[in-house]
Amino acid sequence: MKPDYFRFLARSIAVLGLLSATAPAFADSAYGIAMYGAPALPPDFVSLPYANPNAPQGGSIVTGESGSFDSLNPYILKGNAPYWLGPLTVESLMGRSYDEPFTLYGLLAESINTPPDRSWVEFTLNPKARFSDGHPVTVDDVIWSFETLGTKGSPRYWGAWKKIAKAEQTGPLSVRFTFNTPDRELPLILGLRPILEKAQWQGKDFAASSLEAPIGSGPYVVDKMEPGRFISFKKNPDWWGKDLPFNRGQWNLSEIRYDYFSDANVVFEAFKGGTLTSYRETSPAKWASNYDFPAVKSGAITLSEIPDHRPSGIQGLVMNTRKPIFADWRVREALIDAFNYEFINRTVNGGTDPRITSYYSNSILGMSHGPATGTVLADLQPFASTLLPGAIEGYSLPVSDGTEANRSNLRKATHLLEDAGWTIQNGALRNAKGEDFTFTILLPQGASVMQSAVNIYIAALKRLGITATVSTVDSAQYVARTQSYDFDMTQYEVSLSLSPGNEQWLYWGKDGVTNPGTRNLMGMDSPAAEAMITKLLTSTSHDDFIAATRALDRILTSGRYVIPVWYSNVSRIAHIKQLKYPATLPVYGDWTGFQPNVWWYQD
Repeated sequence: MKPDYFRFLARSIAVLGLLSATAPAFADSAYGIAMYGAPALPPDFVSLPYANPNAPQGGSIVTGESGSFDSLNPYILKGNAPYWLGPLTVESLMGRSYDEPFTLYGLLAESINTPPDRSWVEFTLNPKARFSDGHPVTVDDVIWSFETLGTKGSPRYWGAWKKIAKAEQTGPLSVRFTFNTPDRELPLILGLRPILEKAQWQGKDFAASSLEAPIGSGPYVVDKMEPGRFISFKKNPDWWGKDLPFNRGQWNLSEIRYDYFSDANVVFEAFKGGTLTSYRETSPAKWASNYDFPAVKSGAITLSEIPDHRPSGIQGLVMNTRKPIFADWRVREALIDAFNYEFINRTVNGGTDPRITSYYSNSILGMSHGPATGTVLADLQPFASTLLPGAIEGYSLPVSDGTEANRSNLRKATHLLEDAGWTIQNGALRNAKGEDFTFTILLPQGASVMQSAVNIYIAALKRLGITATVSTVDSAQYVARTQSYDFDMTQYEVSLSLSPGNEQWLYWGKDGVTNPGTRNLMGMDSPAAEAMITKLLTSTSHDDFIAATRALDRILTSGRYVIPVWYSNVSRIAHIKQLKYPATLPVYGDWTGFQPNVWWYQD
């Protein structure tokens, strides 16, 4: 994420190389599986390419989180659980390599078998697999986990379970899932489902929020915790999977601890004071100006910049179209015009980071900004009458002259609002019914950078006759309100990968208009978008897959649901000098799979 021609060229070459294989999926029992083609690593691989198989073992890392937690079940809708609880303590059948767009290797399952049409998948468990309490991982645990998550867990698990026609044990350690829907990604999706111990939940309500941590088979177990204050994980000395090639060089630290604070500023001060040993800086302006304290100057603190090669994703302010005030695309376009990005970015970030231009920008999956052509045009053409202006013709975000006045864009916004029936009446923007144009922007506590941007934005809206206010709530309220879509406009962030798949239903599917707990905060209902999701899930060639994603990107961006802000193709991590990471970085950079996964402690 940062505009640099040579980085962009290198990114393009790297991603093209990763997506170049077009061989059909293998059908024999194998050690791994890829969405397209075959896994890059051979059967006898020593470790993942971005892990150090000779990394020292031991030591600890302490990082900070803004907010709190009140649950230890991360797999349900109720409660707010620590994010890392699942990845650290619970494993899946397969493990993801973050050096390939979507390739999995054996973890709890020692092999996977699926036919060329991927109408079913069969996993064979590793006979050595054990939960942290010493009990073996069984086929019964796998089937129970899939069904329980698919019926009682978070909505993100429901879609895949509905596509399973039959789940059956086919051998002492083998389980087969037969599908009722064409979906080439399903074998991989099931390979990543968390596997829990069935016996732990007998006689208990899985869907109830609880401070009892799930029993998993992962490298760590919960050691100590105080709800809302901290949680500490210690390495399980009897972890069954420590010698697997997939795990070699991963999970090297003896302790991983997360401390919770009221806001991001307090987290940073805790790092400066030595309470924390690693801190991610999200503001390039602060990175340039706030890291001259003594520990940095003495070398006790290392400043690391980690590049990545993933899509920008979407981050900004999302408009809830369930609210009538945002239902008209012209209103949404006007609100985008009123957001003076160039001035806001310079004021808040020093003008360093570029703007997100589409959901999959900065990658081979991103749309072009001119007219649609070729397969992308053919994919969109059947829906032409329902698409918003720009989807086919081409759409780009407005650019201001960089001054605070932003006169040209505000004039455009005024005309759009008039076309949508909003005019100035007695000094305020009102519709034909005399109703004021007013709304509230919901922000979580600690969102200091976004708060600064919003303050500038609100001042600009006043010049249009619009009254916008800010409501800041704690993390628990924020989660509850966004999950129930109880907001007008709010902060929004969706990280997107080089392998979009079934999660796209959770992000943009029409079920999210009414079903709580999805990522479809904007409330979009687009048959065209759903058709593109179906195509990218059923495509048998990379060209069709890429075209479908680019078409989806056009539909999302021209939908004008989000006021995009900035992104960065480099992560900035300040950490004590004893914390190290491999010289070879994954394609995704500092993302899931990097810290603390492949870090180690060394004096």
